[in-house]
Amino acid sequence: MNKIYKLSLLSLFLLLGACSSSNTYKEDTSDRLTVAKAQREIRLGMTSSEVVEVLGSPNIVTTDEQRRESWVYDKVSTEVRSSSSQHGVWLVLYGYDNDKRSASTSQRTLTIIVKFDEQNRVRDFAYRTSSF
Repeated sequence: MNKIYKLSLLSLFLLLGACSSSNTYKEDTSDRLTVAKAQREIRLGMTSSEVVEVLGSPNIVTTDEQRRESWVYDKVSTEVRSSSSQHGVWLVLYGYDNDKRSASTSQRTLTIIVKFDEQNRVRDFAYRTSSF
């Protein structure tokens, strides 16, 4: 009787231990350029060097017909979600395993445009975000 009880208990632990699930979330956090940062820290009248301190170097620099600069900051971040679950029953002589995996990817874009006047001071700025 004691042997059957131990075998039943071992089988129960194996049954419970064979079920697992995991979720992994990864996001590109190499550059912390955010809408909140632009709203909070970019002000009209800032110098171009102050903008660089806040946002870093721009991705694109253009000039208009009056030779005023516009700086464009582009950021794309990717989030990958993956999950797998395993449900199985493992007995001494018989085994069953059901492994399911799934993954999804989403991207976010942020574009900030900073326009400067003739004295290289911020005259206007705008931003756009999108998710897909």
